Amino acid sequence: MIIGDRLRALREEKKLSQGDIEKRTGLLRCYISRVENGHTVPAIETLEKLARALEVPLYQLFYDGEEPPQLPNLPTTSHGAAPAKKPATSTSFAAC
Repeated sequence: MIIGDRLRALREEKKLSQGDIEKRTGLLRCYISRVENGHTVPAIETLEKLARALEVPLYQLFYDGEEPPQLPNLPTTSHGAAPAKKPATSTSFAAC
């Protein structure tokens, strides 16, 4: 699955324009176009903004079923997981 194709399908299903998504997210329309056309891969924070703008749970950007996917039975550890690393916060975008 290409994330841009899924985003476009969800946007068109809800009869929203790229301009509507721009207004809801603050992301430039040309950036939204680049994502939808596969020229740019958005960060997870950007995907969260897009999911909110499309009024869908984040998982639906990756999964097209009606119900949430079944989670596998993952083994648990007795001493917990390693602490998460702090994500990079600086992102620069080229002008449209």
